[in-house]
Amino acid sequence: MNPMASRREFFGSSAALATAGFAALADPGTAAAQTVGVKSGDLPDLTVKEVKAYVTDIGSYKSLNGEVGEIVSITTNSGIEGLYTLGNRNKTPAQGWVDWAKATLVGKSVVDLLPSLASTSGLKGTYGFNGQIGDPKDTGRYTGAQTFGRRGGVGDESAFMTEALRGSGLVLRGGGAWPNWYRAAADVCLWDIMGKAVNRPIYQILHGGVGAQKTKLMAYASSTHHPSIEDYAPEALKAKSENFRAYKIHPGTGAHRKGADVPAYLGHIEEARQIRAAVGDEYILAHDPVMMYNRYEAMKVARVLDDLDFSWFEDPLRTDDQDGLIELCKYANLPIHVGEFIYSIADFADYIAKGALDVVRLIADNTGGISGSMRVGLLADAFGLECTPHNWGNPMDLAVHFHLELALPNASWFEVPYPPTLVDHPYMPARYRPDKDGYIHAPTAPGLGVEIDRAAFDRATKKILR
Repeated sequence: MNPMASRREFFGSSAALATAGFAALADPGTAAAQTVGVKSGDLPDLTVKEVKAYVTDIGSYKSLNGEVGEIVSITTNSGIEGLYTLGNRNKTPAQGWVDWAKATLVGKSVVDLLPSLASTSGLKGTYGFNGQIGDPKDTGRYTGAQTFGRRGGVGDESAFMTEALRGSGLVLRGGGAWPNWYRAAADVCLWDIMGKAVNRPIYQILHGGVGAQKTKLMAYASSTHHPSIEDYAPEALKAKSENFRAYKIHPGTGAHRKGADVPAYLGHIEEARQIRAAVGDEYILAHDPVMMYNRYEAMKVARVLDDLDFSWFEDPLRTDDQDGLIELCKYANLPIHVGEFIYSIADFADYIAKGALDVVRLIADNTGGISGSMRVGLLADAFGLECTPHNWGNPMDLAVHFHLELALPNASWFEVPYPPTLVDHPYMPARYRPDKDGYIHAPTAPGLGVEIDRAAFDRATKKILR
């Protein structure tokens, strides 16, 4: 806390920002109009005229989120187009989204759609997921959303790496997830339109012009799941040299390049020790096994992370093991980040109230796009908790969460997949690199702020679904 600011001023500012955020969600047309000093009635005609999807060939681009080159589009009567990408959380083809959007959105105003389209209230469901992780004895390194090794992946039984383990895949709990993905993509497009309608970035509308507006966020490097213990420390040092303010480990098999296999969590402990020794005592480190551990393993790892002064421990257990998370939050000194695999604001409230997390994580695709994510972030703020949205995928995926982080009063970090070239896209020229002080600067272009290289985009477009 700024020593020059009183406690009342500090919390008053947070409350003001939260109030502005709720106002923007309840009446986005008025909030948008106010950013440029006009009335909502002066906005262009924001009635949805057409929805479509561009199917593009992204060639050899190594997608981090399962993207296959599908960009969904919503266009208004006034010719404003909102765009968003479909990735690994939209498993159905783009034509399914187009058919749903034609029935749900066409003929309605963006101003009327946004307050209710993706509220997340009433939706239920959490899930656990583990992808497969590469083997250090194989030749390839991690290059995409998953790698595939001789030993397969880590399942839900344990983090002990043996021939018997297998990838657990998706385990759905409850219902309500599937339409949320459709609605989330539409919600982002609608906010893109709203920002373009008033020539302002989305976060400025959500922020409401109250208090000091964030214009940059601290950047941390977020590793992929590397196949061997020896891959991490040199990479952390490289990220530090490139001005990233922190480094987050996504551990792999926990195996050495040579030698006998060991239980994965023990290998992860060795990784953590090697990285801390390499980067020094003052550098910020975090650990995210993506629900790889059982309770015993998570507690053993948490004790070591505490001793090594790691700053947080993310998704240590399966999200649906709420009792285990409650126990771990009580046991560990460092904060436990949970929420990427929670879909509804009702479930977030339950986890917060029961002490099953210390910091709220979220993925906009899972929580109703920008609108639903803002509600979740402000819920966390009401309980005095930090919110750290997940940044992973192509430039559009990162941009969505960047606007949330800039608008929310309780977010301060910007996650960058490492190396950052993994995010670079054939027809989205945005590049996410920290400045010399370790910050990523806010977008200035209107709407989502992700420019499209139209010449490259047109060359890549193979068909348009209507």
